[in-house]
Amino acid sequence: MTETQAQEAKSQPESKIEPQIEPDSDAGHFSAHAEEHHTGQRLDRFLSEALPTFSRTRVQALIRAGDVRLKGGLKDDPKGGETIEDVKYRVKPGDCFTLQIPPPKDPQLAAEAIPLDIVYEDDALIVIDKPAGLVVHPGAGQPDGTLVNALIAHCGDSLSGIGGVARPGIVHRLDKDTSGLIVVAKTDQAHRSLADQFADHGRTGQMARGYLALVWGGPSRPKGRIEAAIGRHPTIRTKMAVLPEGKGRHAATRWRVGETYGASDGGANVRSAPVASLIECTLETGRTHQVRVHMAHFGHPLIGDQLYGSGFKSKARTLPADLNEALQDLDRQALHAAHLAFVHPVNGTLLKFNSLLPTQLARIVGKFKQL
Repeated sequence: MTETQAQEAKSQPESKIEPQIEPDSDAGHFSAHAEEHHTGQRLDRFLSEALPTFSRTRVQALIRAGDVRLKGGLKDDPKGGETIEDVKYRVKPGDCFTLQIPPPKDPQLAAEAIPLDIVYEDDALIVIDKPAGLVVHPGAGQPDGTLVNALIAHCGDSLSGIGGVARPGIVHRLDKDTSGLIVVAKTDQAHRSLADQFADHGRTGQMARGYLALVWGGPSRPKGRIEAAIGRHPTIRTKMAVLPEGKGRHAATRWRVGETYGASDGGANVRSAPVASLIECTLETGRTHQVRVHMAHFGHPLIGDQLYGSGFKSKARTLPADLNEALQDLDRQALHAAHLAFVHPVNGTLLKFNSLLPTQLARIVGKFKQL
């Protein structure tokens, strides 16, 4: 056990005792007093336990912004004391921290009247069926025209601020050209709960994410599991790749064959391999491009995936003209976030949502069925 691990272990008592919290008369300030059993805890962890309505990510941002001070004395001078900007600062018994919650910043992003397919909405969260082609949040080369811009127009200032000005309410992402279900938090409490569930990936809870992937060929068995580390491609920086353990991040995907298309009976109970298959994928981890990378690594890249399946372009030309034409018109990878389940962060209800394949993919599947 390393010294750091020993300190973390030492900081966890047999029965959890919460830090002492005192709200100041000014609702934007809090004080937290460390006791003996908090010795060695990281500051971000200590304060996130002290302020359960804020996620650890939000607390880290406040620390780095200089909003946390040591032995400041709230009643005398909320801004007094030594500023602590190190999220890894180790708490000592007797430490008294003051935390100033800054007022919400005015959104720097423009509200845009982009139509949204709203599946569910209440005061805590909103579930959207995202179309292919819509970027989730602004980034390099995409300053506007995103789901976030649409949400600002729809929700106003009722989005969680944890994701920052550029990503208000965003708990998880879908690639631009992946369609399907995405949940967005409206409050910090909802964001914290949903983030915890997504980080757990259903290992200990009921959260689940399922995808439908239309792939080339078909596996030789009905179901399985791909476990292969994923990291940035060593030479092509826009791609991810399967890397040796230790060089990439652990990633695991469970899959099951839903349908196969084009397999013919060659006689003597011998069937040719399918031309394509509809695969149901369930994530055990949440890595960038995970389903796309894993299925390509498995030998069955997604149809329409120009980044990971470009070598299969010639295969489309061997198909009937109408199907080949439909595939030529497909300007996206054939991946759809079809299933989403999570526990509601306020009332504890298990919410389950399902989304049918969008029209373009459903039409292509229909043509594959005719093979």
